[in-house]
Amino acid sequence: MKLSERSFARRIDLISLQLFVAVCEAGSIGKAAEREFIAASAVSKRLADLEAALGTPLLYRHARGVDLTPAGQSLLHHARNVLYGLEKMQTELGEYADGVRGHVRVHASISAIVQFLPDDLGSFVRAHPQVKIDLEEHLSGDVVRAVQEGAADLGICNASALSAGGTTLQTLPYRQDDLVLVVPAAHALSAQAAINFVDSLDYDHVGLHAGSSIALAMHQAAARAGRTIRLRIRVTGLDAMCRMIDNGLGVGVMPARAFELMRAAGALHAVRLTDDWARRDIRLIARDFATLPVPARALVDHLRAEPAPATDVQALPALQAHPPLAHAA
Repeated sequence: MKLSERSFARRIDLISLQLFVAVCEAGSIGKAAEREFIAASAVSKRLADLEAALGTPLLYRHARGVDLTPAGQSLLHHARNVLYGLEKMQTELGEYADGVRGHVRVHASISAIVQFLPDDLGSFVRAHPQVKIDLEEHLSGDVVRAVQEGAADLGICNASALSAGGTTLQTLPYRQDDLVLVVPAAHALSAQAAINFVDSLDYDHVGLHAGSSIALAMHQAAARAGRTIRLRIRVTGLDAMCRMIDNGLGVGVMPARAFELMRAAGALHAVRLTDDWARRDIRLIARDFATLPVPARALVDHLRAEPAPATDVQALPALQAHPPLAHAA
């Protein structure tokens, strides 16, 4: 830390920052003092000292209360980030005191969560029972943003979400998956071994969320062919897609392994897609893998060491209805 930075850090105290935020939220020094159980004169003195330390006015004081100066607005943003960071630190250190030896925040796409992460994370937590993993499902683009903004330590998403440019994130290979067209077993396309996606555009489709990487790839492929997708309904989950397709609402595109895992949904058939974009790379992403906490680096090593489940896209069978699996609700 440079001398000037060290000097600045010493001039700012956390209690003054907390009181400054309280005054901004309450709109007056008196109301903030009541909320914080401190004399109004003490709050006023803290704010005056803070302004003197920063060398700039932070508040416009008037009879009705206070308003923020431009410098005050900037400080409010940073002060909230500092106080939020302290709350997170307290929570995570409290987990160590409770016996948790590590905490990893992971954001992942639905494709990764459905196909690979249950097995991979299950084996990891069995080997590292004192590491807590917080997993959240998001669209691939949102996964990238969460890692960029520090809301997640580790992201797992489709590589296409990283191609927009402007990202400085580091990536590592995790898995590959293949997209297939799922149709009812009695559908006209079920006799095909493989088709180009454009050949499915004469039929109604059951689609995923408009911002999903699969939906974006489908619309781009249709646009290149000068066609549109006859979208009958959008769903938020792959299990719901299978049930809609089984009940005749259309055909749909999903990862091949996810289809294998959801074969209880009905009498369905998977047709291999020959499009280049149907072969996808799923990547691990982080701001800097080398600086991740030890538990997060252990998770990255584990995910990369786990063998990928085999999926024979060339010979996916028609899947007939049978009693549902316990987890397929």
